[in-house]
Amino acid sequence: MLELANSEPVERLDASDLSASDPTASDAAEIDPSHMTPSAPRVGLIRRGFRGVGWLIWTAFRIASLIVLLAILAAIPIFQLVTFGYLLDVSGRLARGGRFRDALPSLDAAGKIGLAGCGLFLAALPVQLLVHWESVAQLIQPGSAQAVTMRILAIGAAIAGTVYLLWVWVRGGQLRHYLWPQPIRFLRQGWRPSTYREMPDKLWETTVSLELPRLFWLGVRGAIGTLVWLAPAMIIIAANRNGETGLAGLVGGLSLLALGVVLLYLPMLQTHFAAENRLSALFELRKVRRLYRRAPWAWLLAMISGLVILPLPLYLLKIEATPQEVVWLPTLVFVAFILPARIAEGLAIRRANRLPDPTSWWAFFSRWIVRFLMVGVVAIYLTFVTLSQFTSWDGLQTWVQQHAVLIPIPFLGGT
Repeated sequence: MLELANSEPVERLDASDLSASDPTASDAAEIDPSHMTPSAPRVGLIRRGFRGVGWLIWTAFRIASLIVLLAILAAIPIFQLVTFGYLLDVSGRLARGGRFRDALPSLDAAGKIGLAGCGLFLAALPVQLLVHWESVAQLIQPGSAQAVTMRILAIGAAIAGTVYLLWVWVRGGQLRHYLWPQPIRFLRQGWRPSTYREMPDKLWETTVSLELPRLFWLGVRGAIGTLVWLAPAMIIIAANRNGETGLAGLVGGLSLLALGVVLLYLPMLQTHFAAENRLSALFELRKVRRLYRRAPWAWLLAMISGLVILPLPLYLLKIEATPQEVVWLPTLVFVAFILPARIAEGLAIRRANRLPDPTSWWAFFSRWIVRFLMVGVVAIYLTFVTLSQFTSWDGLQTWVQQHAVLIPIPFLGGT
């Protein structure tokens, strides 16, 4: 060690010294180092195709799970405002310039909840089958050995299914965890209580990621502001409650015209409110009119989707009330139709925010063409709403149960 410390420093050799001592060294020095690093293996076309198909299936499953969860919440009083807040939030995210793949918040959490629901359903099937067989054996011969055996097997299947699902959820609840239980790891860790110690924290984190309080507060403010704009609809209800004509009919007609003017802007006002997250934004009519001037055709397409194509067929489901136990089933259809309408409205505002104020003659011409077409769109919508008061189970209340601009539910309550 002392000799190495006292030795002369070693001189560095450059490429010229190497080339003088070794003729082949110059060629080695000229080699590009980038060519010497191993290249990453290319993914084959077939493998990429399978990955793409798998991604599409998983995305479709997550969206379906999200729609089911929103439909269940929409069928529960008070929690209906969470669903309304979520739909507003979707349009608001897009209006703020968000990417389409980020427009559906809590999509991953909805996928996990959907997988958990499917897992519970599949785990319960053998238990229900064994319980059924036990009941049949009891009817044929009470207290028989077959009935006792079926009962023991049912209890064992319930315990096995519970342990399996707990083991899946403690590992993350992904699809691969359901398909492969990792038996060796389970034998090492599955019996230890410490393995399941973090499950309550993970469950709480998943619940928090859903942002239910924020969506509820957004839905409450959106509903209050929307009901203020729907004041003409309430006047229509009051004017037609007793079936009177004359002055009451005149008041109802004027209120119908006022409601038509409101509906020209209300869906976009709701989107603007969700983007700004301010209740006052729901009444910034001048700002929304300015956005309309920038992208009138995008506005028209969004309004056709949000007032005609998607919501009007849903009035057929309001002809007869649904039993309270399955009221979420028609609500499932309502959410599935209204969600794309909110996406279209958010995309229209996003496009308007990205464009400058127009000054060309074509922009002026387009605005007036779209204004005339928008009158037709609103007229079609109001015609269906007017007819629905005679066909809907809720009668005149349909004027304030407009699922196109409020909570996407067929009824305030089932039978």
